[in-house]
Amino acid sequence: MDINGTGTTTTTARHRPTQDVSGPPGGEEPCDLVTVPARQGLEAVDILRRAVAPAAVGPVVHDGACDTLGFLVPPGTAAAWDVPGSACTETSGRGLRIPGLPAEPPVSGGGWLLPPDAVAVTDPAVLRVALGEAARLIEAADGITEAGGR
Repeated sequence: MDINGTGTTTTTARHRPTQDVSGPPGGEEPCDLVTVPARQGLEAVDILRRAVAPAAVGPVVHDGACDTLGFLVPPGTAAAWDVPGSACTETSGRGLRIPGLPAEPPVSGGGWLLPPDAVAVTDPAVLRVALGEAARLIEAADGITEAGGR
């Protein structure tokens, strides 16, 4: 599960970030934002909080329609992010910053699923594993539902 390597700044997938994000000005480190469909994101949050530890999950935002969730990850993550079905946006210092996130979510019309607290960002390697497991759980559940409906 190597997250270092060559890559693009955003993974092309069926999903793309839906909102521009902006955070407070200042000298804090910018962070990247991994966005996923809400169902997969909720499963991943549950996996991280249950299997890893609640302290492993950084702030998570949702868009206004609750179609997507965004996980704050360390700057530079977007350069090597390649998880199918997700996108990682590099903020290049113009977006979210850590620490010092505002009490209000940085996504216009959105909200915090998990507000900022002690954990500044989610570890991308841990998030990658959780998103993969979440995708497999969703696929299995959908397969059971389809088989039961025949």
